[in-house]
Amino acid sequence: MTDMAGAAAPSGITVRAADLARGQDCSALVQLIDAYARDPRGGGEPLPEDVKQRLVPGLRQHPASRAWLAFDADQPVGVCVGFVGYSTFQARPLLNIHDIAVLASHRGRGIARGLLAAAEAHAMELGCCKLTLEVQEDNHPARRLYAGFGFADVRYGNSGPTRFLAKPLPVTK
Repeated sequence: MTDMAGAAAPSGITVRAADLARGQDCSALVQLIDAYARDPRGGGEPLPEDVKQRLVPGLRQHPASRAWLAFDADQPVGVCVGFVGYSTFQARPLLNIHDIAVLASHRGRGIARGLLAAAEAHAMELGCCKLTLEVQEDNHPARRLYAGFGFADVRYGNSGPTRFLAKPLPVTK
């Protein structure tokens, strides 16, 4: 996978694909997703312990999962988790960025842009037709970042913007 330690990452920051066979990367991923969950943008609550325990094994078992980590020296400071999907309208794969988060102490330094660049480079390697993501309507810093990176509201024909909807399902397994 793509290592973005060069031009796409800010000085002193290394962005690389997460290796879910390495304990250090697994710990970093869980730590960063938990920090995101604790942030008001992530819901303001820590991940439940059972979710922390299931997160990495679940990603390992999901063949379409991809993840990247950003490090400041040896300290994990950012994460991007995505899933390869498929566009039926273009008959090509796509990469959905499911989570992207940077520790509050490191925001505003271009780390999220470096993570996006790593995800985009990987998507290009796979022949993906697009990157997709969702963002909260009032998250103006993230919306500016995404717009500057080339993301735009999805519209089909002359319709209005597409909405992202979710329906929680009961746990059956």
